[in-house]
Amino acid sequence: MSKDDKRIYTLSEEAPAKAVIKLGVPLIMGMMIMVLYNLVDTYFIGLMHDDYQLAAVNLAYPIMMISIAISNMVGTGAASLIARSFGAGNKEKANHTLTVGFTLTVVNSLIVTIVGIALLSQIVTGLGAKENTFDYTCQYTFIILLGSIFTMGNYTFGQLLRAEGSARYSIIGMVLGTIVNIILDPIFIFVLGLEIRGAAIATIIGNASGMVASIMLYATGKSLLKPSMKYILPTAEILKEIFWVGVPATLETLLTSVAYIVNNNLAVGYGELTVAAMGVAQKILSLGNYIYQGFAAGTQPLMGYNYGARNYKRMMSILKSGVMVVSSVELCVMAIFGIFAPQLIGLFTQSPEVIATSSMVLRTIMFILPFVGAISMSRTSFQAMGQPQYAFGITLVRQLFLYVPLLLLLNHLFGFQGMIKAQPITEIIMMVVSVSLLARVINRFSTNTEM
Repeated sequence: MSKDDKRIYTLSEEAPAKAVIKLGVPLIMGMMIMVLYNLVDTYFIGLMHDDYQLAAVNLAYPIMMISIAISNMVGTGAASLIARSFGAGNKEKANHTLTVGFTLTVVNSLIVTIVGIALLSQIVTGLGAKENTFDYTCQYTFIILLGSIFTMGNYTFGQLLRAEGSARYSIIGMVLGTIVNIILDPIFIFVLGLEIRGAAIATIIGNASGMVASIMLYATGKSLLKPSMKYILPTAEILKEIFWVGVPATLETLLTSVAYIVNNNLAVGYGELTVAAMGVAQKILSLGNYIYQGFAAGTQPLMGYNYGARNYKRMMSILKSGVMVVSSVELCVMAIFGIFAPQLIGLFTQSPEVIATSSMVLRTIMFILPFVGAISMSRTSFQAMGQPQYAFGITLVRQLFLYVPLLLLLNHLFGFQGMIKAQPITEIIMMVVSVSLLARVINRFSTNTEM
């Protein structure tokens, strides 16, 4: 069986649990490496024993999230259409969609850079930076905005590779980028004395390396699809399909960024070191986050392909297997966080105050892990099926109608302790809602087909 046939077999026939693991685990391994993009900067900045620079990295993080949100518009929208086109046997449309995805990524990144730099001071103020963190946050944010093309390209091109079932190829850019970042961080931060600016520069160069690696995979013919100049002009149909799925995906991540900013602004009220403590806890939690995101991303091409092939029975099996796998793994991760929280936090800071607060935060927010994986899997499945209204509805209810109101209410009633419990409560409710909704939609499609 050729490599191409093996990829199609995984999408169409392989046992659901095995297929979820086969596509998900390589992505998780890559994403665990990708976690180092977040952790490496935090680790090396922590070695300077300057908790205000540590807080600044956390305050600036939503800028990275917003860049990824815009990348997600193209990556998720184009990836969904590519997978469905493959399932329907239309490889030409898949190639055209891939090329349009490349073009949109370049255009969007230029817009982010120009607008972001023009409004830099206002953006940093809105992020919650105060007197002790404002300059550091400006320095880090400016460089991240300047390198938007590399961050967005690295993220989007990995998604496009994943859409054709090339899970292993899709992580090459992430792995290479992270290795480069790890090597350059101490050089720029300490040897060249650039401190927080050095961390940002290393991150951008790492992303640039990852983006180039993904482009080379297409250029050398190792992918099933290949961008072409003859497809550079989009059709109205392809643009409509990309934006129909992609815009809700972007709004999902933007809403998450808004919630993150609200969270940081509330945390600043308890002191800027509290922001540093929450930032370290959230970065460590991202180890668990990338596990469920990896499984969800691995499930997306499976659901999209089988939706295109109208194999709804297999889609239900994939959903059930995926939820079981991701929830079991996350329970194990949660146990590790609960037992070793102070030791994990101590890797990034020596401040007793930050370690104590951060450990308490981690042991509270870790309870999201067994539930949020099923939510993520449901959202990406809706996007893969070309049904983004359901994915966006889940996020809208989750972030605006549940999490942010709970965040404000519990902070008002119970202070900091109440604030950090808002997210676990939200995720428990939304797991039940999202999985039930996805199962109902799949069953409805199946019933309509039988009729």
